[in-house]
Amino acid sequence: MNRTALIVATVAGTALQISMVLAGHFIPAVASRFDVIGMLISLVAGLLYVRGAKGRWSDSLVGGLIAGALCALIGIAMSWALGDVEAIILVIGTLGSAVAGLIGGAIGKVVVR
Repeated sequence: MNRTALIVATVAGTALQISMVLAGHFIPAVASRFDVIGMLISLVAGLLYVRGAKGRWSDSLVGGLIAGALCALIGIAMSWALGDVEAIILVIGTLGSAVAGLIGGAIGKVVVR
């Protein structure tokens, strides 16, 4: 696993997740789409991992999954701390975003050569 690519993808995804959470805290239209936007951000984190790592399929999938899950977990934890989501979303949202990151890793592996 490419540690540098994982850190870059996770930090970028976390920055986007935090931006979404802050916007959603004040803008109800954004908060109503936390699920979709958050998973898209995790998918992008998976793509970013593959772009930086350029590894094998297994590495791309696992790296995308980890980057997608970590950035979502941090964003959801912040959203929970602000009182915008229930605690169960920490589990459900992180799992969904992990799958989105894995899908991003797969898409990235096909697209990035």
